[in-house]
Amino acid sequence: MTSTSETPPPLFAAREPIFPRRVSGKFRTLKWWILGVTLAIYYITPWIRWDRGPSLPDQAVLVDLANRRFYFFFIEIWPQEFYFVAGLLIMAGLGLFLFTSALGRVWCGYTCPQTVWTDLFILVERWIEGDRNARVRLWNAPWDAKKIRLRAIKWSVWLLIAVATGGAWVFYFADAPTLLGEILTGRAPAVAYLSVATLTATTFTFGGFMREQVCIYMCPWPRIQGAMMDEQTLTVAYRDWRGEPRGKHRKTAGAEQLGDCIDCNACVNVCPMGIDIRDGQQLACITCALCIDACDDVMEKVNKPRGLIDYITLADGERERAGGQDAPVWKRILRPRVILYFVLWSAIGLGLLAALFLRTDVAFSIEPVRNPVNVVLSDGSVRNAYELRLRNMTGFDRAFRLSVESPDPVALTLEGVDGLDVSVPADATYRQRVYLTAPPGSAAGAGALTDLDLVLEDTNTGQVVREGTVFHGTGE
Repeated sequence: MTSTSETPPPLFAAREPIFPRRVSGKFRTLKWWILGVTLAIYYITPWIRWDRGPSLPDQAVLVDLANRRFYFFFIEIWPQEFYFVAGLLIMAGLGLFLFTSALGRVWCGYTCPQTVWTDLFILVERWIEGDRNARVRLWNAPWDAKKIRLRAIKWSVWLLIAVATGGAWVFYFADAPTLLGEILTGRAPAVAYLSVATLTATTFTFGGFMREQVCIYMCPWPRIQGAMMDEQTLTVAYRDWRGEPRGKHRKTAGAEQLGDCIDCNACVNVCPMGIDIRDGQQLACITCALCIDACDDVMEKVNKPRGLIDYITLADGERERAGGQDAPVWKRILRPRVILYFVLWSAIGLGLLAALFLRTDVAFSIEPVRNPVNVVLSDGSVRNAYELRLRNMTGFDRAFRLSVESPDPVALTLEGVDGLDVSVPADATYRQRVYLTAPPGSAAGAGALTDLDLVLEDTNTGQVVREGTVFHGTGE
């Protein structure tokens, strides 16, 4: 018996480099605007100042991990208000569902960070190495002085963009001017350098060398989006019933039998994912619509109607194939699924706004000390101990007076403090041990549980806040 060994086929194919051709049109213009606006927001936001007073940071957007605060212009989020962050994350998820169900992979094609930075890197590559044909020739050329020079310049510019990207990210977590000075002088924390280095490496690699592979193999969203889309979702598609059979030669015999597609491959050459939209719906398609711009340009040159490649729904495609008309745009958008997502998204947003504007700028909590729940003093009075936590959520110091409201006489005292007045610094939490004492023979002292309120009053503004608790007596 003889055995033969065969080399198994490779599980992964080597990446074929993609060199998208420059294209102009309304969708390419829209993408340039989105690229410019989003990058400007990302890079500039940490440097915007916002005066909150002498005791608080003046950076407009700041994630202050050291003091456990999140600042967004006039909004300040405390740790106990993390539900605001959770609500925003839920809104972001529902927003993706909403736009995907209505417009397909619009996030991937226009605003995803991978798309934005890849567009920027390709733009730099085109400036330095030339358009598609020049870049293809350079790729296939041997390594000589010209190729080394162009690659070194391109990679240097990419690296500068990547460093700026990583640097901008860390500025959201500390005062930007201060941190920049510390980074340049070598005095910044090690975590700052590590974060910048990590984001620099990932931006340089993902935007420069992996590009479409990140979208196809690393990102889970393309696979999730299938559940968000249906036959009424607008997406980029090729009107094959109009374009086929395709052919280049229009003056030969039988040319009248050809469709509108002249098989110029313009749609393929501009695609940043390197796919052919004429092959139908594909996982790799990010619906950036650059193929629409390229095809419309060709159709105009050959005196054919625009829209051979266009944003259409699968349902519209079937109607057109049968000779019918497209449904109105509002019918494509106003569908039960889209309306449901919009209602949920709006409800959460309105709830967060209501919670934000109805919240008070002072909050306190009072927790009974459980061990022991009460103490009987030598004169027969019963005392309970509590832990008071008072938060001043403003940018200035405030003075407060504490009192107690109870159906039975109960005395209030503060440990280590004369009187019932306390001062709380700006944007700070004040902690204090509090005692409530019921006199001998009182109903509160002899009973089991007595409900009462601790009252907090701002001595300057008169603002009053109440917090309920219970008094534990000696009764069973």
